[in-house]
Amino acid sequence: MADETQTRTLGGLLRHARAVLQASGHDEAALDARLLVEHFTGATRADTILDPGRLVSAAQVLAVEAALQRRLAAVPVYRIIGERDFYGLRLRLSPATLEPRPDTEALVDLILPSVRAAADRHGACRVLDLGTGTGAIALALLREEPRATAVATDISLDALATAAANADINALSDRFQPLVSDWFDAVEGRFDIIVSNPPYIASKDIAMLKREVRENDPRTALDGGPDGLDAYRSIAAGAPEYLGSDGAIAVEIGYDQAETVPAVFAARNFALVQTASDLAGVVRALMFEPIGR
Repeated sequence: MADETQTRTLGGLLRHARAVLQASGHDEAALDARLLVEHFTGATRADTILDPGRLVSAAQVLAVEAALQRRLAAVPVYRIIGERDFYGLRLRLSPATLEPRPDTEALVDLILPSVRAAADRHGACRVLDLGTGTGAIALALLREEPRATAVATDISLDALATAAANADINALSDRFQPLVSDWFDAVEGRFDIIVSNPPYIASKDIAMLKREVRENDPRTALDGGPDGLDAYRSIAAGAPEYLGSDGAIAVEIGYDQAETVPAVFAARNFALVQTASDLAGVVRALMFEPIGR
C-alpha cells in the first residue's frame, strides 16, 4: 500500500501506479497505469493532464491498489476493467469469452465490403458468426451495415449471455440472434456471409502462451486440436450446406497458418480470394468463395 500522501491526488496516484508496474517489468506500465487509474477514479485523459491535483477518495485509491495487484498477477488490464473497445464498440468481457484484440479488426475490415455488397444485391445480408464469444465480429458488422442481421453461435451459455448484453449496450439486439450451437449443429437456413475467429492454437502450444492468455482466456476458445486446424475443418465441411450461392467465408488465423488453412478449405472446394494483415504485416484473416462460382 502506498503512502496516502503520495496517492491522494490524481497525478500522485497515476505516478504511483506507473511506478508499481514499472518495478515489476511491465512493458506497457504507463498505459496500463493510466487505464486503471482513469477507470477506477472516473477521470478522463484530459483530467489526468489538466487537473493532476484533483483529490481522489480513499475508496478510489483502494480500488486502484486492488487492480494493480491483479495486474501484477498477470490479469490483463482490460479484464480488470471488464470491458474493451473494438471497432468503435464498447464490449463487456467475461471469463467465458476471449478478449477481443486489434488483430481481429483485420477480419472485420476484410469481410465488411462483402457484407455491404450482399446487402446491395439482396436488400439485406444474413451473417453467421461461428464461435461469437463477446459478439465482437457480428456486432461490428451490424454497426457498419444497418441492412445486415446476424446469427451468432457459441457452445457457452455464459459467452452468449455476454454477447447478448453487448448487443443491448450497443443498440443492436434487434438484428442480433444468439444461438447455442456446436459449429453448425443448431443452425438453420443459408447465409450470405459466414465468419469466425475460431480456436487455432495447437494443443501442445497452449502451455507456451503468455501467462496472461493461458490463465485468463477460456481454453475452449484457444485450443484448435493437435495441429490447430480442427475448427477450420469443421467450418469448411459444414459451410456448403449453409452458405448462399454467392456467399463468402472469412476466418481469422494464427500467425503461421497462411498456407495450412487455405489447404483445408481447398479440400472442400473453396478458393482463397483475399487476405488481410495485422499492423505488423502478418496475414491474419482469409476470405474464401466456392470454387468455380
